[in-house]
Amino acid sequence: MNDLVRQHTALSESDLEWLHLLVSEWQLLSDLSFADLVLWVPTLDGTRYVSVAQMRPNTGPTSYHDDMVGHLVPRGRRPLLDAALDEGRIVREGDPEWREEVPVRVESIPVRREGRVLGVIGRNTNLLTVRTPSRLELTYLQSASDLAQMIAAGSFPFPGQQVDMDASPRVGDGLIRLDADGIVQYASPNALSAYHRLGLASDLVGHHLGQATAELAPSRGPVDEALVKLASGYAPRETEVEGSGGVIQLRAIPLKPKGTRIGSLVLCRDVTELRRRERELITKDATIREIHHRVKNNLQTVAALLRLQSRRMDSDQGREALNEAVRRVGSIAIVHETLSQNLDERVEFDEIADRVLAMVAEISPGKVTCRRTGRFGILDAEVATPLSMVLTEVLQNALEHAFAPGDEGTVEVSAVRGGTSAEARLLLTVLDDGRGLPEGFDPKKAGNLGLQIVRTLVEGELGGTFDMVRGPERGTRVVLDVPVRPQK
Repeated sequence: MNDLVRQHTALSESDLEWLHLLVSEWQLLSDLSFADLVLWVPTLDGTRYVSVAQMRPNTGPTSYHDDMVGHLVPRGRRPLLDAALDEGRIVREGDPEWREEVPVRVESIPVRREGRVLGVIGRNTNLLTVRTPSRLELTYLQSASDLAQMIAAGSFPFPGQQVDMDASPRVGDGLIRLDADGIVQYASPNALSAYHRLGLASDLVGHHLGQATAELAPSRGPVDEALVKLASGYAPRETEVEGSGGVIQLRAIPLKPKGTRIGSLVLCRDVTELRRRERELITKDATIREIHHRVKNNLQTVAALLRLQSRRMDSDQGREALNEAVRRVGSIAIVHETLSQNLDERVEFDEIADRVLAMVAEISPGKVTCRRTGRFGILDAEVATPLSMVLTEVLQNALEHAFAPGDEGTVEVSAVRGGTSAEARLLLTVLDDGRGLPEGFDPKKAGNLGLQIVRTLVEGELGGTFDMVRGPERGTRVVLDVPVRPQK
């Protein structure tokens, strides 16, 4: 709509915002009217109309099977559009049009803002299934007529009240029509069912909706006057009401077709099951986070016991082996600590990588600087846990074997996300400028425990590849290529 309005019309940005507000609300008018809506705006030279938006009803058959957005119509071809634009009134004159052997009643509603008519809504009703209307349909049509008059007067939609139509109640979810005093004149079957779920034991018609709603909402103090006013439809508002048996969502729409409030529409939706599922998910999320927190605490306890045992070792080799185990356990604990703070089983791995770098840097025999370039991004827990161990082992190996005591050097960790959307991959490179690999060294046959852990995790658990070669000038370069799920 933005492109069409800016390309073909003289409307300002504030006018365009008003049209956006209208389009965000007009599903309501379409459903109440059982009609298609097309928004026509005059072009810059005033000789044509351009259709900038379209809406089909959820409550009846469509009269437009084709997409009308972007169509240009010369002025004069559709007299009802001309009359509504020029005279600023709703135009219903004329016989039905026939489209593909279907009779269609055409009406035009001017869209007014601050006294100016910005465009015209063409309301098109498929008459093929016309029959004697029920009380529900008569209420729908009367409410649609009131809204149409408000649009023509510039009092609907309500400024600053843009709603999310996916989350708000719709006409079919439940509709209640109130008079000016808030007394229920009509309640649809779905609306009545929602209130019965809330705990209502009688009919709604003839009762004050605000008082009835406040009585159904549990309260230890006096009646909630704000809820009474909202449910009475005095102002355009949304809220949720929870009773003993369920939860309903309410949306109040004051009706002021001639400037004075004559009543209100209240749309309601039974969201009991939705809220129950949300609470279950919140409970499950809290349970999962608590499990990760306890695993992290247990791993830290294990690390503390290993650290205590290492201090009692007489053998330097045994003490170092236990310290390596402490770092391995610590890397896993970092992942679980991060998972305990998230709502899903995914982590921002850059923070984990930096903490692993800091932890392993403590064993540096000389003045070795560790740094990271690139971004790991968000990773699943099933990738993050083994990858943290792999990174720990590779860094530990570089610091222990690449540099002698007192040496100065650098260890750089580089991460690059790539691949296709179907198979994203992470390329991890660890490069040091130390003494390099000994002659004839084969990483696939090397027997030390650290490299065995790396090979097992990368090739077996992560399904990736691992290689260790001489650096471009000196030192050693370790390259890991592992598949990861695409970031969202």
